[in-house]
Parts: sequence; structure tokens; C-alpha cells
Amino acid sequence: MRYSALSIFKQALAGNLGWKPVWREPEPKPHYDVVIVGGGGHGLATAYYLAREFGIRNVAVVEKGYLGSGNVGRNTTIVRSNYMLPGNEPFYEFSLKLWEGLERELNYNVMLSQRGIISLYHNDGQRDHYTRRGNAMMMEGVAAEQLDRETLKKMLPFLNFDHARFPIIGGLLQRRAGTARHDAVAWGFARGADRLGVDLIQNCEVTGIRRENGVVTGVETTKGFIGCNRLALAAAGNSSRVGEMAGLKLPLESHVLQAFVTEGLKPCIDHVITYGAGHFYISQSDKGGLVFGAEIDGYSSYAQRGNLATAEHVMEEGVTMIPGLSRVRVLRAWGGVMDMSMDGSPIIDRTSIENLYLNCGWCYGGFKATPASGFCFAHLIAKGESHHVARALRLDRFERGFPIDEAGAGTQPNLH
Repeated sequence: MRYSALSIFKQALAGNLGWKPVWREPEPKPHYDVVIVGGGGHGLATAYYLAREFGIRNVAVVEKGYLGSGNVGRNTTIVRSNYMLPGNEPFYEFSLKLWEGLERELNYNVMLSQRGIISLYHNDGQRDHYTRRGNAMMMEGVAAEQLDRETLKKMLPFLNFDHARFPIIGGLLQRRAGTARHDAVAWGFARGADRLGVDLIQNCEVTGIRRENGVVTGVETTKGFIGCNRLALAAAGNSSRVGEMAGLKLPLESHVLQAFVTEGLKPCIDHVITYGAGHFYISQSDKGGLVFGAEIDGYSSYAQRGNLATAEHVMEEGVTMIPGLSRVRVLRAWGGVMDMSMDGSPIIDRTSIENLYLNCGWCYGGFKATPASGFCFAHLIAKGESHHVARALRLDRFERGFPIDEAGAGTQPNLH
């Protein structure tokens, strides 16, 4: 069924009784050309692009829970490409361009809102850093604008510009950035992949990876053995666990990242805003809730919940930047399990094990990368070589001494 204004009108006249399930609920076949472990945004996007762009449709996505139950539904929905380093900026800009045509391609409303992102800075050193970042963006053909204090005061009068320790002196604006509906992204890619013949197998946990003579031949699951010619891992925070099933030790640490949403308010924040004095970021959803988050909890965990100390720290950062937040009720919080890489940048590569492919290490950048991650991972699986915008995201960059340290914190996972 193709969605359109006409189909909505017809279904309304028929009492909305004609809507069909968005995707099938198939039983796994004995063998597939490709099996993708992980039914989140990256796994579903990979399946979609394998079928759509490369004609590989004998594909299964296996997910231990329900589709979208992981990080794709547990984030702050921000979409942007305001990166600086050559290994990241072209990749995330490619992703943003895919976002801009995604709704038409999928025939699904992912609620992309290009409201712009403003990154605040508070001292001369941060100003110089964002000047460099903006110049790096423009050298890649990505528009960026530096805003002074007076311009920001007109745009964002509710900010605490005169904080004694962290006065706001300016910001970097990317107008094409914004937000998207995280659940809708998963549902849109799932629906698109299903329409192209991909099997989406829910509640099917992988318990082992079978190898014969060092070659991956399939996965053991709670629904039995599923054979495959190629196995693709897109398991986010569980990448280390799944990789160990094949004897693969990955340079990752799993950390919890919390997010929060407030009660619904009248429209008050028109942009995505990030706080340069910390790692706080905030936007307003279509339902009026303020959606925000900050840093990871700082210790390894596989739990989809966080600690109160981090929650308190996030609230302190928010009220420091926007004093009016102190009068708003926080309704709920959630946590995602982040696969933190050594340099804070992702990994899309073949592994040393034949027929085993890897997509992981997304740190804070997983949601915004969803379309490009899926496209580039599908390209790698189908053609056996990296897409040109993902060539720097190889696993062996740590061994070769070519990390992509966007944050400049050093190649130690718990710093990212």
C-alpha cells in the first residue's frame, strides 16, 4: 500500500479498516545471501539499500527484541553534518543529503525538520575552534555561519548570556541540520526493506556464530540455525558481545547515554542548541516536549537505563544554559547502549574473518548517520570495497596510526 493524502482520505471514509500491516512476520529460511544482526536503524537501512541499490534481496535482518527497540528509538533525534575532520565530514554530509530525500524515497514520513543547529562557544579558544570547524565544513561545500553575541541574543533571548563562568560570546550555525522522528526512521526503513523482499525476523536472538575452516557460514539463533554467505554485524552497543561469538575482539567499550523529555510546552526553542561549556544539547519536539541529553554515564554497562548522578549533572548543565528550564517538569528518561570507539568515530569494514562484516563504534553519532551507514555498509557487503566517503572508517586505522579523533580527547574509549 502506497501512502498518500488520497489513501488517508479513502481509509477515513472506510472507517480506517483497510490498512495493512507495515511489514510481514516471516519465519526464517534455512539460508540467505546476507544475514544482518541487529534490527535497529543501521541494520534496517543496510537491508533496504542492499535490496534497493544493489539488487541483493535474499536478505534477513535478525533482531533479539522488536524492530527499533535499541538505540534508534533511544536518542535525541538530532541530524547534522557539522563535523571537521576529512574522515567524518564527507560521510556525515552524504548522510544529510540522503536524509533530505528520505521521505520521498521511502514513501514514509520520518518527520525531518531542518530547523538548524547552533553550537555555542564561551571563550576565545572555543571561538577559534568553531571558526576552524566552520571553515573545514565550507571547504567540503557545506554551508556554515558564525554568529556573534548580539545576533544570538535576538535569536535565542532565553539563554544565560552573562553567566559569570561561562558567558556566551557566539555560536556556529548549520541551517540544514535539525531533527527527525527516531521511531519513524526505523519503521520507514523496515517497511521499505520488507516491500523489496527482505525478511525481518523479530524476537530472534543470536546465540552463536558458526564457522567452518575459519569461514563464517551462519548464525545460531533462538529460532534455529540460519545459514548465510555473508554475515553483517550492526548490533550497536552489543557489537563486542556478538563479535566475541566469532572470536573477534573489538576496540570498543559499551556505555549508557541518557536522554530526557519534559512536559509539553508552547513553541519556544526553534533550533537545536548545543552547549559549549559541557556536552548538553536540546531541541523541542513536535509535541512540545523539550528533548535533551549530555555525556555518557562514564562506566561500562549493557543496561538501557542510567544513573541519577548523570541525570543531576544533565539538569545542572541545562539550567546553567537556560535558567527557565528550572520551572519545567521532566516526564521521563531513557538510555541507549553506546558502542564507544577508541577515537570517537565509527567503523565500517570487513574483518579478518572471511564473510564477516562490521558496522559499529558510532559513539554519539549513530542516529544522524543512519542513511549513510546503511548505504555504505551495503556497498561494502555487495562490492567488497568501501564506499569512497567511508574509506577512512576502516578497522585497521588504529593499527596504522590514522585515528579520526574528532573530539581531540585522545585514543582512549572512556574519554569519548
